[in-house]
Amino acid sequence: MTIRLTRVDEAACERIIANAMVGVATELRLADASELIRMIRCDQAANIADLVNSSAELFFKEGTLRYALSAGCRVEWDSTPLVEFDMEFRHAAVSVFFRLTIGERRAGVKIVDAWFDERDLDEAEKSRQLATAVAAARIGAQ
Repeated sequence: MTIRLTRVDEAACERIIANAMVGVATELRLADASELIRMIRCDQAANIADLVNSSAELFFKEGTLRYALSAGCRVEWDSTPLVEFDMEFRHAAVSVFFRLTIGERRAGVKIVDAWFDERDLDEAEKSRQLATAVAAARIGAQ
């Protein structure tokens, strides 16, 4: 049985995921923006997945964080480009689907959906389980 995330705890869970994604976003930002945009516009999902996996493997255990096969970009004349990746974090009894947005100097996270295997969890417990799962999924965690 999976339990969906409620609006009440969405902000807390977004902070947990955003803090965990700092290193991954920094690694992805090292890629050439025009190359990322080309991969997105040409629908090169396998290349994007490889890039995301190589960035994530520095920080998370294998298979824990992955590209969810959808990406987008916003390119305007008067601003720096923004690249967006749909991502999936899955570890222990927690699955979170979110959109990672990367700009020149900033990155952001917006949770799309979250599932917890246990029933009747309150908002604090959902946040605690997510924080525990993220910590356990990090490289070097036991």
